Amino acid sequence: MRPRDLRIPLLGLLLGQALACWAKVPIVSASELRPQEYQGRVAETIVHIIDTHHYKARPLDDLLSSVIFDNYLDNLDPNRSFFTQEDIAGFERFRHTLDDALRTPELSAPFQIFQRFRNRVDQRITLALTLLDDEFDFQTDETYQFDRRKAPWATSEAEVRELWRKRVKNDALGLKVAGKEDAAIRETLRKRYERIRTSTFQINANDVFQSFMNAYTTAIEPHTAYFSPRTSENFDISMRLSLEGIGAVLSGENDYTQVQRVIPGGPADLSGQLHPEDRIIGVGQNDSGEMVDVIGWRLDDVVDLIRGPKGSVVRLDVLPSGTGTEGPGRQIRLTRDEIKLEEQAARSQVLELADAGRVGVIVVPTFYSDFAAQARGDRDYKSTTRDVRKLIAELKGQNLDGLVIDLRGNGGGSLSEALELTGLFIESGPIVQTRDSNGRIDVNRDPDPGIAYGGPLAVLVDRDSASASEIFAGAIQDYRRGIIIGEPTFGKGTVQNIVDLNRYIGDSKADYGRLKTTIAQFYRISGGSNQHKGVIPDVVFPTAETAKDYGERSLDNALPWDQVEPARFVPASAPIDSFAEVRRRHVERMKQDRLFQLLMEEVHFQEAASERTTVSLNLDKRKAERERLLGEQRRLRNEMRRLQGLPPLPEPAEPEEDDAGPLAAAADEDAQKEETDVLLTESARILEDLVVPGRRTAANVPTGPVKNNTPASATADQRL
Repeated sequence: MRPRDLRIPLLGLLLGQALACWAKVPIVSASELRPQEYQGRVAETIVHIIDTHHYKARPLDDLLSSVIFDNYLDNLDPNRSFFTQEDIAGFERFRHTLDDALRTPELSAPFQIFQRFRNRVDQRITLALTLLDDEFDFQTDETYQFDRRKAPWATSEAEVRELWRKRVKNDALGLKVAGKEDAAIRETLRKRYERIRTSTFQINANDVFQSFMNAYTTAIEPHTAYFSPRTSENFDISMRLSLEGIGAVLSGENDYTQVQRVIPGGPADLSGQLHPEDRIIGVGQNDSGEMVDVIGWRLDDVVDLIRGPKGSVVRLDVLPSGTGTEGPGRQIRLTRDEIKLEEQAARSQVLELADAGRVGVIVVPTFYSDFAAQARGDRDYKSTTRDVRKLIAELKGQNLDGLVIDLRGNGGGSLSEALELTGLFIESGPIVQTRDSNGRIDVNRDPDPGIAYGGPLAVLVDRDSASASEIFAGAIQDYRRGIIIGEPTFGKGTVQNIVDLNRYIGDSKADYGRLKTTIAQFYRISGGSNQHKGVIPDVVFPTAETAKDYGERSLDNALPWDQVEPARFVPASAPIDSFAEVRRRHVERMKQDRLFQLLMEEVHFQEAASERTTVSLNLDKRKAERERLLGEQRRLRNEMRRLQGLPPLPEPAEPEEDDAGPLAAAADEDAQKEETDVLLTESARILEDLVVPGRRTAANVPTGPVKNNTPASATADQRL
């Protein structure tokens, strides 16, 4: 799987402007694209804050200037489709002067580069519209490189023309394979290309400045960013989690809008139909509104289309993760709503394994706390720790062998909740250490001596478990309180602070935006950091093979792993010496577990699809590839369902109109909800191996379904 590039392309720079309609945004004249007086003060202030307060000391010199230069060009033209090598050579005079430009400040260089970019966009779109008038020959055997992020810049205008000829042909072929008629194809692409030009000509001086400043901040460290006043407002919305929309964090990925994260408790999460790395290629309003093609759109404009009032319907045309540009895509239907805290709440179930073992599971989607209710003095305010404590009490008496805490996909949240939740499983002691930019180390401790559960424990994590999840899992591992299972976690071990630039500049009449800057780093009580490496499980699932270049370790300029002195703590007496035997049993079981083997086939299949950078421009080959993808996906899914005693997925109907897609997608999603969670089931079996090592051998473990039972009240039990 390719690492996700979190640098911010300028065409996808803003996170939403609440525009009523993109056409109402004015075109910016070339004369308006020049540095503003206030931007110099903002640049000086940001440089000062980073120099004096940022956790990572890095001098603003010619070496850093070169990184800023490359970042800025990638922000403008990430897929290398507009600039030529001649353009880049002309910009080289700025490579080692941007550090001086920031300190002076003299900010004309990024505006000069953007003016050339704007001219190139105008030329390329004019060319694309001309190419639409040509007849497409889809019988020629040629390929198109749709991912050019690592490709060299075009060396001539002839090479640019050939690049765009193939791009237009590829766009047209994609629509043709999807069933569009020639006239509709040309109309869709004409709107798409004009939209790219219009979006570019709507970029103003504030947008250019923000993109350049973020080329600087990400050259320091990937979690440091400048928010213009307009972007600051949207950041507030995302932090409050009160956005009336679908509940998804989106990012720009070449010409696509990609789902970066699905927010627990939002409509997308509750539907189960939208997933990380899915690409949104169309947006339709209500059940009958036109499906608007959004390929090539600015991210802020796509976000604006997706947002809407609570209770209204939005339809999305989606290319699922692991699917190439040839599709197949699918439509999903979501009802906009506010993200509800109660929908993020921890939940429990009981797994009854086929060989008579019983394991409790508590899923923790995020580390949440209703701070407003707490501030009001509400005695029953919701929080992760309070909810998990209640679930543990409900599980007691269920005659269970142990407990699994499922943190898969948990991107973090409240630090205080991570500390308190850890405290439910240890008597007392330190949980995490924090070192600031001055080297001072603070130790965060269990705030509530005592223990809610002292029995056998496993923590299930994956590549998307981050931040607070890593603090919890790392502490459980260091205390030897339980066994960690799954994939190496995301690896985010840094602390960010939001700085209001108005406080530094001292002008109460203006808004200069804010700076998100990294001020500290977390360290485990054993001394090592979660940063970069993440938490390495005691039992690593084979799915981790595809996560090697994922998370923090895939980001440019990420802080490296390091360590401090261990804190003073007393480990528990978990049978850590038996982990080797548990790992051996897991490996032997997986060799014979056909369900797990099919899951790995599916993982590798999706990885191979996502790694592709080229596609055929031959109609027959493109259709054959589409059918191969569809057939292989259905074969794997149906064999997995057969092993679980489930009926095969319904055959997809040929859609006669745009609205047929969501029904088929919904039916497919409903069917998948019936399927066994293979990784969770195996985690329960690993815990069983640890608790009752003589209960079974690898040879007699059935691969059939498990029963998921919600807990009921019962009398106390010695185990749980």
